[in-house]
Amino acid sequence: MTQERHTINFEKMHGLGNDFVVIDARDRESGLSESLIKAIADRHFGVGFDQLAVIEAATNADAHLVFYNADGSTSAACGNATRCIGRKLLDECGAEALTLTTARGTLYARESGNGLVSVNMGHPQLNWDEIPLAREMDTLELPIEGAPTATGMGNPHCTFFVEDVEAVDLEGLGSKLEHHPLYPERTNVQFASLVGENHLRMRVWERGVGVTLASGSSSCATAVAAARRGLTGRQVQIDLDGGTLHIDWAEDGVWMTGATMHVFSGTFTLDFVDSVK
Repeated sequence: MTQERHTINFEKMHGLGNDFVVIDARDRESGLSESLIKAIADRHFGVGFDQLAVIEAATNADAHLVFYNADGSTSAACGNATRCIGRKLLDECGAEALTLTTARGTLYARESGNGLVSVNMGHPQLNWDEIPLAREMDTLELPIEGAPTATGMGNPHCTFFVEDVEAVDLEGLGSKLEHHPLYPERTNVQFASLVGENHLRMRVWERGVGVTLASGSSSCATAVAAARRGLTGRQVQIDLDGGTLHIDWAEDGVWMTGATMHVFSGTFTLDFVDSVK
């Protein structure tokens, strides 16, 4: 048995209840397989998470991040996990800002005071083939009941604007819409209501996960969609089930600001790793 399999250390973090297992693999192999990722995701037999994030060494940035959903699939972007890891690395090096690379591209994290971290999630993808959608169409209002807006933030999003977000059957609709044929790579689904000037209430279904208390990339996509539809300006407050994020669609990309929490650190035992086939 290799030493790497025997000592897989991890940290449990969350951003507004959107929770993560984070593995630091900057100086060693992560020791992960798809089956082990799924086992860790199990909230009864493992640890449980909405996403698992691996921190890897990078030659042209402070770190490289890789994200996995609870079903073992990969995701190019995870905003709340990026903020959590940004907090960890900012504290570690004592810097005010840092650079992270992901499959989404190069992202930037910075201190925002009062324990908050801001991450630039990059420019939104607004063209049908970038999101991607199955065929060419106007992404502002899709030919789906409710006329949702499609946005890419390194992962695909489908945003509905409704009168009362609390009345939506999020689990029932989200599970169906995730697999809508217009989205060949599946999609994250958001339902949002305008509750004040530049102020939205939003609930989220994440592809490969299900209902989550918060989602950073979903919040960015919803803010972009609301601004495109003239419902808000480009700076908005979004209230999610787990707390509040502030989104700024700026000239250099979509900035997301919010709180993070490091809950605990641990080590996966050899018995647990060996139990996974």
